[in-house]
Amino acid sequence: MKLEHAVFLAATGATVAGAVTGNERLQQVAKPLMAPALAARVWRRRDEVDRADAGLLLAALAAATVGDVFMIDPDDDARLVRGASSFAVMQTGYSTLLARHGARPTAPALVPRLLGWLGAAGLLRARARTVSTTLTGYGAVLATTSTLSADPALAPGARVVAGTALPNADRRSWLALGGLLFTGSDALIVVRRLFVRGETGRRVTEGVVLASYGAAQVLLVEGMLALGASRRRES
Repeated sequence: MKLEHAVFLAATGATVAGAVTGNERLQQVAKPLMAPALAARVWRRRDEVDRADAGLLLAALAAATVGDVFMIDPDDDARLVRGASSFAVMQTGYSTLLARHGARPTAPALVPRLLGWLGAAGLLRARARTVSTTLTGYGAVLATTSTLSADPALAPGARVVAGTALPNADRRSWLALGGLLFTGSDALIVVRRLFVRGETGRRVTEGVVLASYGAAQVLLVEGMLALGASRRRES
């Protein structure tokens, strides 16, 4: 295991534990280390990928770091809006990289994400108007990344089910699962805000949000690095 992976796993584990136990101080120390650990991974492998790919990933992970700091307290609306705005920058970087590698929307991926986005937008508009505009906009950018990451053309040779590549030893095949986990993680943020009321339930839900977010990040970053390395080998 590379050092940056060990740091990422430790930071993610501590962040989840902090959320579940209500230890905000632990989150303040650990959460801002997650994206930088992945950025260190990108930096280590920068010579294996196109310079533009490395730049997009580093910029996206810088934006993710800012978003992570704001989202330490997801119940503060002002911080939630700033965090979502930062993550929108991150998702734009991811989508741009995927599109550069030929990713295109497919109907099996686009339709359920579009329906989910419309449903979440309606709920937010009805029950959380103060944050609905920003979160709905972020949701559109996230749906773009998730849809593009599901394109089976990104993972040649992978088994495809319902139009989505299943993960295998080729890390390019991790992209689709990463996009799905990111979508699920952020959907849970909406569920937690609108429907979970008990303190214990809110903490546990936040822990699941953070665990799935961490898994999504590492799957997407490793998948995109593999895309870049594959292109360099073929050129």
